Amino acid sequence: MKKPQVSRLNPTSILIPILLLAIGIGFSCYVVEFPQDKIVERFMSYEKIMRLLWQHIYIVSVSSGLAIATSVPLGIFLTRTKYKRIAPKIVDIVNIGQTIPSLAIVALFVGFMGIGAKTAIFALWIYSLLPILNNTLAGILEVDPSTIESAKGMGMKPSRVLIKVELPLALPIIIAGIRTAITINIGTAILAGFVGAGGLGDLIIAGNNVSRWQMLVLGASLPALMAMFADHLFGLLEKCIINY
Repeated sequence: MKKPQVSRLNPTSILIPILLLAIGIGFSCYVVEFPQDKIVERFMSYEKIMRLLWQHIYIVSVSSGLAIATSVPLGIFLTRTKYKRIAPKIVDIVNIGQTIPSLAIVALFVGFMGIGAKTAIFALWIYSLLPILNNTLAGILEVDPSTIESAKGMGMKPSRVLIKVELPLALPIIIAGIRTAITINIGTAILAGFVGAGGLGDLIIAGNNVSRWQMLVLGASLPALMAMFADHLFGLLEKCIINY
């Protein structure tokens, strides 16, 4: 098996995440050190930015982790011969979560689960299922049947064929689905602020309430930079897996 070609990771691949981090840290420092007025000065601090950033990362990490833990096994299950016929129906059900606007999903579950992080995490989990499920199905179903038959001809059991053949070949496509889901989730997690779950959405809400552009721009730019950072890292991971 060919080893990953590290040389393909050019300097730009390393400079981009460093640049994104520098922009985020630099603008955060600017807002704290040079607030536009006393209102921003009283509201903003390094501790508060770090707390909101951690809340945002926590919500995204838990909801995305739950989506991966749900969609990947479900996708594997639906690619088995006995259950392929019900796959379109399951995908249609999961697709409902994507057709409803993200804010409506968050607001809908407030009525059942109340305000707080658990509501935001549950809503974002629902919203993240489809990209991962679709890519898991596509990745496994696109594996060449002759490759699978060859593995079976070598005496491999179905479970071993799945682990040693199907999943490794499908992994780049599965990673692409996870990449899409997490990138979307980072932006959508801003809505957690509307249900009392914290996160960087609180900066946007507060900035809008007091009409202060620094808070609004910081609350919007940090998730955007996070999304680009995550998208870039997952892109590198995809390349490493493909070149392996």
